[in-house]
Amino acid sequence: MAEFLTTKPSYFIAVTTNVYIRSVLSSSKQPQNKFLTVNICEDMILDVLLPSTLFLIAVAIVFLYALYEKKVSSLFGGREFRVGHVVLLVIAMGALVTVIVFLPEEAIRILFLFSYSAIFFLFTYLIVPKWYLAVPTPVLFVALYFSPYWNIYSFNFFAIIFAVCISIYMGSLFTWKTTVAFVALLTIMDVIQVLITGLMVTSGERALALLLPVAIILPSFPSGGRLMILGLGDVFLFGLLSIQTTQKYGRKFAFASILSVTIVFLLLQTILLNYGVKSFPATVLVISGWLTSLAARRLYKSRMFR
Repeated sequence: MAEFLTTKPSYFIAVTTNVYIRSVLSSSKQPQNKFLTVNICEDMILDVLLPSTLFLIAVAIVFLYALYEKKVSSLFGGREFRVGHVVLLVIAMGALVTVIVFLPEEAIRILFLFSYSAIFFLFTYLIVPKWYLAVPTPVLFVALYFSPYWNIYSFNFFAIIFAVCISIYMGSLFTWKTTVAFVALLTIMDVIQVLITGLMVTSGERALALLLPVAIILPSFPSGGRLMILGLGDVFLFGLLSIQTTQKYGRKFAFASILSVTIVFLLLQTILLNYGVKSFPATVLVISGWLTSLAARRLYKSRMFR
């Protein structure tokens, strides 16, 4: 799961007359960005579609988790991560990002297709607990991936479904304490891998070159002509924070927190775009919005107490 928010146009997905992805174009020599350019205040750059999509995904995750929470919890036998497990998880994620940079293309393809198929099977089995009814979902995914009908729509569909599935499955393994530890460690790892080593961006680009649904790819809005790319790791983080906030403070505040993340994400993204930042760890944007909501709640409770 590549976690990056990139404005670098090195992998601009081409949609053919049959509306399917068949190639990934190399970067242009002229400085551009994948984000929308729209003339609001002359040359101001703005995009609202990606934050809006993240908002809807997070809301869906909260509702679906409430629906299947008991089943997921029973599936893992009520087990929960400890801080040590979280440390190992972040180390494993960082190591995977590094390994993907050096793996052969077919090995990357097999790794992701197997992982995605397993998650799709498990989630379908969670909903319909009969293995023969759960098998068609991963089969459909793999068949579409290798077919001429693997287009930008099926790409985004399975990317979003995977992010929702992994958020719901992993949500039951975290507590508030381990979530805070995970957020801190993941953000540090993401900053290092994106801004210092650049391995996060490179691994994400390699996966996208194989047309693997490791990111959400959306056209810019309100003005067109460019694409927005956001790694699924950031979507998972947003979903996990939404679930844990619901568990601790209730659904009402969770929705307020989701709205806060969406607004802060939009504002910070706009700043980055207008300053021409080519790549940036989107975990920072998500965390900033989440911390803003917690700070606002604390301030409100403090005033009410007084």
